[in-house]
Amino acid sequence: MTNATEGDHRQEVVTELRLTEMHPFKGHPFQVKEDEAMLETAESIREVGVLVPAIVRPLAEGGYEILAGHRRHRASELAGKETMPAVIRELDDDTAMILLVDSNLQRESLLPSERAFAYKMKLEALKRQAGRPAKENGSPLGNHFEKKSSELLAEQTGQSKNQIFRFVRLTELIPPMLKMVDEKKIGFQSAYELSFLTKEEQEKLFEMMGYEQSTPSISQAQRMKQYSREGSLTEEKMLAILSEEKRHDLDKITFTSDRLRKYFPKSYTPKRMEEVIIKLLEQWQRRRWQQHER
Repeated sequence: MTNATEGDHRQEVVTELRLTEMHPFKGHPFQVKEDEAMLETAESIREVGVLVPAIVRPLAEGGYEILAGHRRHRASELAGKETMPAVIRELDDDTAMILLVDSNLQRESLLPSERAFAYKMKLEALKRQAGRPAKENGSPLGNHFEKKSSELLAEQTGQSKNQIFRFVRLTELIPPMLKMVDEKKIGFQSAYELSFLTKEEQEKLFEMMGYEQSTPSISQAQRMKQYSREGSLTEEKMLAILSEEKRHDLDKITFTSDRLRKYFPKSYTPKRMEEVIIKLLEQWQRRRWQQHER
């Protein structure tokens, strides 16, 4: 069963493929969780079918590799389907990798690890493509090959180049440490600093965090990074830093912007809001002193 759909500058054919013929993109970083959203998708597919076709490419050994539609594929399996609609494209490895990343970066609930490896994969693919001339009706990059890959990725994602590199740096973390970042047990900035530790140092730190029931603050992670660069990050230093009481964190009071915004005009910037709060606290303090002196 086939029908036509809009493609990139051409009409593409949607084909019903057997689920058993479709295979995940090898090494892709995106998790396909069987969570509540997945069960809802499966129920929708059971009732009305797959509305958005997957995108696949033929494999040399037979079957097809999924570039877009991993969640829909799994939901179709859970719904008891045997086939699902897909668009078949002949793509080289780099173009396929870019399509895979782009189709998943649109998701709002990406984990830090997913975003980190996605940025790394796309950067590597863009760099390889930059060394080849653009093909007519081929790469979606058009005439942008002259731009640095990081600049192009920054434009496409709305992230700064520095933030992209910080995410990519997270791929240097050992898996259990990166999992802690996904679970919000380690802050993003602390994780970035810890990524400069050697793999052996990270493994020792991970063990210590377990029995100390503590994770490094940003300043602690920065000190560990400096000791690591100097080649002097011993287990003793690591334990001493990790065991420190985080006085700064204990004394810190945080207010969300949403909580404060209702008390200020919409035109007020966070800096202006802070200035007003400080002035009000100073007035409050003076009144307390005056009452005390009476």
